[in-house]
Amino acid sequence: MANEGRIDEAILEAILAGRLEPGTRLGEVRLGEIFGVSRTRVREALMKLETRGIVRVNSRRGWFVVEPSAEEARAAFQARRVVETGLILSMRGLDPAHAAHLRAHLVEEEQTIVGGDVGSRTCSLGDFHIHLAEAAGNPLLVDILRDLTARTTLVSMLYQSTEEAAASHADHTAIFAALEAGDFPEAARLMVGHIDDVEDGLDLSVRRIRPDDLRALLVTDGAPSRHRLS
Repeated sequence: MANEGRIDEAILEAILAGRLEPGTRLGEVRLGEIFGVSRTRVREALMKLETRGIVRVNSRRGWFVVEPSAEEARAAFQARRVVETGLILSMRGLDPAHAAHLRAHLVEEEQTIVGGDVGSRTCSLGDFHIHLAEAAGNPLLVDILRDLTARTTLVSMLYQSTEEAAASHADHTAIFAALEAGDFPEAARLMVGHIDDVEDGLDLSVRRIRPDDLRALLVTDGAPSRHRLS
């Protein structure tokens, strides 16, 4: 049996992995069947996600993954610039454990790019930013950045990003090198350039929606999937 927390995490993870697209309908009955909980529990989970800007409700049609407008897309990337550069500039060092974790993640990131699976690649590229927030040691910033990363992932899917995964990986590698060298102003500068490049790769005049089966998007290997944060 799953609780509303599991539903929150499964929906957010599916967005971060690029499986759950903007505009996808999140039926209360269907979610209840997938997770084995009541509609009340489902509604509680969706209401939490609504307050975080991840889903929206239509009084007649039900719950949907958000479809960010062009203005909301720009706001999301601006928020990431502020949060991520501020996070980096607030750091006074990178302890060996977090450095090793980020280094291992970059290896995994490169492997997902070579492997060619879009979902794994999307998840791994987004995870870099979340792991960076973990390295700063502030759990609240981890939550904030995770939600912002989910929202910009939706933006990229909706407006057909032309960003190359290999270029993002190269940016991440350069940011980590600056952090490891203790050059936090340079790391912050590189982060701004990275986010700018991602945003510049969007065509905010084009919107793309592809309907998919909800269970297939939320459930992998017979069980609701979980986003890795460790």
